[in-house]
Amino acid sequence: MSRLVYVAGKLVPAEQASVSVFDHGLLYGDGVFEGIRVYGGRVFLLQEHIDRLYESALAIRLVIPISNPEMVKAVEDTVKANNIIDGYVRLVVTRGAGALGLDIRRTSNPQVIVIADTITMYPEEMYRTGMKLVTAATIKNHPGALSPRVKSLNYLNNIMAKIEGTDAGTVEALMLNHNGEVAECTGDNIFIIKRGVLKTPPPEAGLLEGITRNAVMRLARGAGIPVEECVMTRHDIFTADECFLTGTAAEVIAVTSLDGRQIGTGKPGPITEKLLDLFRKLTRGE
Repeated sequence: MSRLVYVAGKLVPAEQASVSVFDHGLLYGDGVFEGIRVYGGRVFLLQEHIDRLYESALAIRLVIPISNPEMVKAVEDTVKANNIIDGYVRLVVTRGAGALGLDIRRTSNPQVIVIADTITMYPEEMYRTGMKLVTAATIKNHPGALSPRVKSLNYLNNIMAKIEGTDAGTVEALMLNHNGEVAECTGDNIFIIKRGVLKTPPPEAGLLEGITRNAVMRLARGAGIPVEECVMTRHDIFTADECFLTGTAAEVIAVTSLDGRQIGTGKPGPITEKLLDLFRKLTRGE
């Protein structure tokens, strides 16, 4: 049976879901989005994702045509209509159709699109053995050009860095900022553990404050693990006791090497495994 997609205020079969070829989301990447997980039929941290979506839209002067509560209902209705028990939601808001050119005053009818489907995560074996990373030559966008807190439809620099990673035989790549400091990976936030302290780059380093990132930081503090947001370089990762990534799709996954250099013991560490366990319990509502 075809998936149902929410578009233009209605649930329609996926093959009938469409937007105008003149939509500026397509023409210029002008829009915002969220990726959200579903566990046991429950949309995980939905309100946090919706709030971030509206903040991203506000930052680029995009008026979302439905209210925050209506957006929550649209997501929940789409998940229910597709009978998604464990899956993924892609929520997109485009600028709308308009004339060729960059003037937002010549656009109208922003589109809200909700897709609910299953998702393929990293192989379970990788959660037991950890993943390898390489550092991409492609850096994060300068925060003076576009705030990294805006989750926009233009992910081209992340895509170029992802290509570098896959070309090197890895599924993720580390991205640095314009100062050569660690920012994040192409689709995940990064953490290290050093002498029992959990450390991660601050938002000022040019990263998107992930919903999963923040949830894991709360879990760590609740478990008595000290947490620091601090500027990091590759040296900090090379010399870390443990390293892991967080993301909506990734959840919590260990990193065991960077650029061919082993991190810690070369295996997922005890704090990483503890946080993965706590996170999975959280997603199950335990």
